[in-house]
Amino acid sequence: MDAGGTAWLLMSAALVLLMTPGLALFYGGLVRERGVVSMMMMSFGALALVAVLWVLYGWSMSSVPGESFFEFAGAPLADPAMASLAHDDAGMIGAAYGATFAIITVALISGAIADRARFGSWLLFAGLFATLVYFPVAAWVWGGGWIMQLGERLGFAGVEVIDYAGGTAVHINAGAAALALALVLGRRQGFGRRLAAPHSVPLVLIGTALLWFGWFGFNVGAEGTGDLTAGIPGLIFMNTIAAPAAGILGWLLLERLRGGKPTAIGAASGAIAGLVGITPACASIAPDWALLLGAVCGLAANWACELKWLAKYDDSLDVVGIHLVAGLIGSLWPGLFAYGTGLLTGGGAEQLLLQLVASVAVLGYSFGMSWVLGTAIQRTIGFRLTSEEEVAGVDESVHGERAYRREADAELVA
Repeated sequence: MDAGGTAWLLMSAALVLLMTPGLALFYGGLVRERGVVSMMMMSFGALALVAVLWVLYGWSMSSVPGESFFEFAGAPLADPAMASLAHDDAGMIGAAYGATFAIITVALISGAIADRARFGSWLLFAGLFATLVYFPVAAWVWGGGWIMQLGERLGFAGVEVIDYAGGTAVHINAGAAALALALVLGRRQGFGRRLAAPHSVPLVLIGTALLWFGWFGFNVGAEGTGDLTAGIPGLIFMNTIAAPAAGILGWLLLERLRGGKPTAIGAASGAIAGLVGITPACASIAPDWALLLGAVCGLAANWACELKWLAKYDDSLDVVGIHLVAGLIGSLWPGLFAYGTGLLTGGGAEQLLLQLVASVAVLGYSFGMSWVLGTAIQRTIGFRLTSEEEVAGVDESVHGERAYRREADAELVA
């Protein structure tokens, strides 16, 4: 890794770390006023806990290859507190970059259980999910594990699973876990469209801007591990502009076709859907296919977010509709359009088969493990707030704080 790559990877790690506070703002604006503190604290709590676990054993688990689907990659204490990296500065920078991915993946899940989860129970789930799901899956996808080796094992010469920045490990992983927790915790009291109205559109847009900004570190950052001039940072950067831009237009078009108005929340959601979709494919498709991918993700995510009202599951902030659905589309997209290996771009069906196997495996593993963990927590220490606490508001009940203090409240305190 040359000096330019080192500097860029350091900057990219900082950009991706910024995404978690950006997510806190995005989620915070989407919830009701009395749940803002709780929603933002779930992101910051994930940041604190997962960062500590990553240093203690997460990096070790995610960087040592596993030989099979069921084998966790690396023993948790094989390399405690990154002891082997003590004199390896390049390795430490790479480990720091990896930590930011672990943090944002866990934080994403919290949007599905807004307004009804206990903070301590959420942290317990976050720690268990990171340990038993994210760290092993990251090893499968990027650490030399079975997904990384799948093409070779199936005898597909020159073809391997494409997941450049986290379609499976981040978005499908988080989206499947979000669906499991939404089902375990059940619907909020008063579940309906009125309950879903965001309390602060500006906060949502600020959060979206920070997420899009940070996403350049998310997607282009890995190019810093080598020689930047020999890589393809320009293509990745352009695709990270193109897909979310098309995602906005796709989402707004469907809003309009339904007879509604083009909303700011829709634009923000379309941008995130496009960013999610391009994440795994950003280094392997041309910009025209990135535009189409973004538009498809915007349309599909919009449709999927509407589906929850028919299915009557309470994914509070549409983690399933945006991250799971767009993540699946983005993960399968290289199977059709990847340079040279896509089914429609000169290759055969091998790439699509690899993408499908990896996506379904991560979805099933994450959903199953999250269901078990969430159910176990609910039946032991309790995961969901009581009815009284939920009615009173999660901020006051759990944190004893309010996001906003009105003049009348301030006078009473004085």
